[in-house]
Amino acid sequence: MIKDKIKEKIKEILGSEVDSGSIVIDIPADLSHGDYSSNIAMRLAGQLQKSPMELAETIASKFEDENIEKVEVVKPGFINFWVSKKTLLNLIENPQNNFEKGKKLSGKKIMVEFTDPNPFKEFHIGHLYSNAVGETLSRLLESQGAEVKRANYQGDVGMHVAKALYGIQKQEAGIKSIEESSPKKRAEFLGQSYAQGAKAYEEDENAKKEIEAINKKVYDQSDPELLELYKKGRQWSLDYFETIYKRLGTTFDFYYFESEVGEIGLKLVNEFLGKGVFEQSEGAVIFPGEKHNLHNRVFINSLGLPTYEAKELGLNKKKYEDYLFDTSVIVTGNEINEYFKVLLAAMEKIIPQVASKTKHLGHGMVRLPQGKMSSRTGSIITGEWLLDEAKKKIQEEFKDMKDETAEQVAVGAVKYALLRSAIGRDIAFSFDESISLDGNSGPYLQYTYARTNSVLAKKQEKESKEVQSPKLEKEEEELLRLLFKFAEVVEKAAEEYAPSFLCTYLFSLAQHFNLFYQKHKIVGSEEEAFRLQLTASVGNVLKSGLHLLGIQSPEKM
Repeated sequence: MIKDKIKEKIKEILGSEVDSGSIVIDIPADLSHGDYSSNIAMRLAGQLQKSPMELAETIASKFEDENIEKVEVVKPGFINFWVSKKTLLNLIENPQNNFEKGKKLSGKKIMVEFTDPNPFKEFHIGHLYSNAVGETLSRLLESQGAEVKRANYQGDVGMHVAKALYGIQKQEAGIKSIEESSPKKRAEFLGQSYAQGAKAYEEDENAKKEIEAINKKVYDQSDPELLELYKKGRQWSLDYFETIYKRLGTTFDFYYFESEVGEIGLKLVNEFLGKGVFEQSEGAVIFPGEKHNLHNRVFINSLGLPTYEAKELGLNKKKYEDYLFDTSVIVTGNEINEYFKVLLAAMEKIIPQVASKTKHLGHGMVRLPQGKMSSRTGSIITGEWLLDEAKKKIQEEFKDMKDETAEQVAVGAVKYALLRSAIGRDIAFSFDESISLDGNSGPYLQYTYARTNSVLAKKQEKESKEVQSPKLEKEEEELLRLLFKFAEVVEKAAEEYAPSFLCTYLFSLAQHFNLFYQKHKIVGSEEEAFRLQLTASVGNVLKSGLHLLGIQSPEKM
C-alpha cells in the first residue's frame, strides 16, 4: 500500500536513529489536506534537535516517489502527501480490482463470539446490535486474510429458565396450545412465560421456592417430565433464533451452551480454590477481585452450583480446545464491562494462554422512543419488531418497492444505524433517519449503488473506446482519491475493531458520487468511457463496503 511506502521513504530520509514504528501515516478526513498526512516532524523534532517546521521541510525536500506528485508542509509541522493522478487513474482500469484483500492477518486464526441470546427469553434489540457488530467484525477480519470462526454462547440453564418453566406450568392453556404455531409465536409464548415467572419470583415467596426447586431439577436432570418440557422449550427458542440469523445473514461455526460448560467451570474453580486463586465466603466461592483493584465476584453459589462467571471460565477453556485461536473476540453489551475485567483477571490466573489472547468489546445500548426495555416485565423490544417496523415504514414510504428489496433495505437500515457510531456509544435509534434516502443511512448507500447500476445500464451500445487520460474535473479527482483509500480504510477498521470508520468512508463516497452525477453528464458525454469506468468503480466499492457491513446491495430500488 502507498501508506507503507511513504513510511519507508520517511524512514530512509531520517536514517537508522529513528524507529519506523514511531512513524504514523494518517488519512485526513478533509481531502484538501492531502491523501496522507504525518506529524512525524513534530514528534521527533526534540529528539533530532530541530524545529518541527525545519524537520518537516527537510523530509519534504528529500521525499521522492513516483506515486506521489505533491508534498506540502503545513504549520506547526504537518507533512501532507498527494497521490499522482497517473496512479489514481491506474486504479479504475479494472473496476473489479478496486478492493485488494489485505494480508496483515494471513495465517491468523480468530474466533468472534457474538449475539449470545438466551433460550426461553426473547431475542431483543441488544442481541440484534451484538449480531450486527460481531458479523461485520468477522467480515472485516476475514478481509485482512484471517481465518475467522463465528461462535454463539447461549444460556440454556439458570434462573431465567426456571422462571420460564414455572410460567409455562402456570398457564391454563399450557404448552400444547402453542405446539403447532410458528417459531415466532412459540418464542413470544416463552417470553411471556418468563415474564410471568419473573414477576411471581419477586412477589410470591412460595413461587420463589418453587422456581428455585425447578432450577435445581433442571441442573441435575432429576425430573423426567420437567426435563421433557425443558428440552422442548429450548429447541423452540433455538429454532426461532435461526430464523433471525438467516434474516441477518449470519451463520455460526460453533454453538456453546451454559449446560455444557458449567461442569468444566466448576472443576476449574474447585481446582484453583485449593491453589489460592479463589476464596470461601459465606458458603460460596468467590474470586477476590478487590486484591486486583476490581470487585469480588461469586463463582460457585451457596448451593454449590457454578455461576455465570464459572461457566464463562469453562466456555473460554473449551473454545480454545475446539479451535486453537490466535485471538478470541467477545462482543457483548457494555453493561458487563466491569464483570469482564474480573473474569479476565481470573482467567489470567487459571488459563493464562487463553486470557492473553482474549479481547472483550462492549457495545452501547439501543435507545428507542418507547423507552427502556425489560424482559422481566414483558415490555421487551424485540429485534424482530425493529426489523419489521423498519420494513413497514419503508413500504409505506416507497409503495412500489418489491418485498424482497424492502426486506434488504430494512435490514440494511437497521444495521447501518447500529454500526455508524463508535462501538461503546449508546445508539438513539430514529426510524426517520434510518430509512431516509437522503441522509447518513444504509438506504442512502444502497440507493447510490443502485444508481450506479442504472447509469451503467444506459451506456450506449457502440464500440467501446479505449479510455483516454482525461483532464479531470474537481468532482472526478475527488472521487478517485476516495476510491484509492478504500483498502486502507478497511484495514484500519479491521485493525481497530471499528466498523464506524468504514461507514463514514462509504457515506462520503456516496455523497461525492451523487454530486458528480448531478454536475456532469456521463452517458453520451465526450468522456463517457472514463466516466462509466469511474461509475463502475464507485459501485464496486459501495457493494464491497456494504458487504463488509453485512448489508446487501439491491440492484434496483
